[in-house]
Amino acid sequence: MASIDVCIPNYNYARYLGDCIRSIQAQGVDALRILVIDNASTDDSVAVARRFAAEDPRIEVRARPVNLGPHASFNEGVDWAAADYFMLTWADDLVAPGSLTRAMALMERQSEVNFTIGQSLSFRDGETPPAPDPADAAPSWHILTGPEFIADRCRTLSADQIIVRTAAQKRAGHYRPELYFTDDFEMLLRLAALGSAAMTSAAQSYRRMHGSNLCDLHKVDRARDLREFEAAFNSFFAREGRQLAEAERLSAFARRNLVDTAYWWGVRELTHGRARNGLRLLRFAFERSPRTAVMPPLSYLWREGRPLHRLLRSARRAITARGMLGGRNPRLPGYSP
Repeated sequence: MASIDVCIPNYNYARYLGDCIRSIQAQGVDALRILVIDNASTDDSVAVARRFAAEDPRIEVRARPVNLGPHASFNEGVDWAAADYFMLTWADDLVAPGSLTRAMALMERQSEVNFTIGQSLSFRDGETPPAPDPADAAPSWHILTGPEFIADRCRTLSADQIIVRTAAQKRAGHYRPELYFTDDFEMLLRLAALGSAAMTSAAQSYRRMHGSNLCDLHKVDRARDLREFEAAFNSFFAREGRQLAEAERLSAFARRNLVDTAYWWGVRELTHGRARNGLRLLRFAFERSPRTAVMPPLSYLWREGRPLHRLLRSARRAITARGMLGGRNPRLPGYSP
């Protein structure tokens, strides 16, 4: 029987930790271990974790006396993992019903698949999590080669929760602390460089939105968000990614998509009255591709599957944004938004 280890890094999420643990216990996996790593919480997180551990011998608790930061927890979990499969999950999230068994069964059948990735459905704190979709009981899977998955992430710029083959995680190594916000995204790229990925539209996790999620705090400044993704791509293509046969093409595509995304996000922000954010995004685009100051990157809209009327609407926004700038280029010296 296949086994899985689940690591739960935690800091001051005592109010959510029990729900997270229960969602894992309810997966119906006998060969299961759970490791709660508490990063010197100041609430009663450790007491909550130890109550669960006292009732379930599969649960282990490690309580740090000092806060070493999230990456220390991630990497301690990677070192601890010894089962066939491994998962990291935040203490404020839930594992979707049946997601572990579905993913493990797929990887047992498909030995070339290094990890599975599904949907992360959001719900607001205080609300009931989404009801399981009956179709998720027997989901369809789409298997991508490593380069195909990397190309997909170069375009979509997202990282959802994954269930990974432990051997592949050990080969990929530790999460890199210099990538504070996009460490998980870069890890996806590194894992894909080692083998295939399986994607499904079924829910793999439920993300609780409570106003202080780490994934939301860094998106207040969208330009910084893109800089973080840029750092992840730079890290990957300078190291593991450089060995790929299509490394140059994929790296160029990633850079172009960052520029195009910044441009159209900037246009949208300007036309919605959020000038400061809009100018930061346009500056990001213009600094990396000066020609976008003259020629809007229309190919991005087609890549995103936008119908013609949305293409025209975006073009009108671009014209409006240029009028708001008075023809000025935000990257030129002397122009301070």
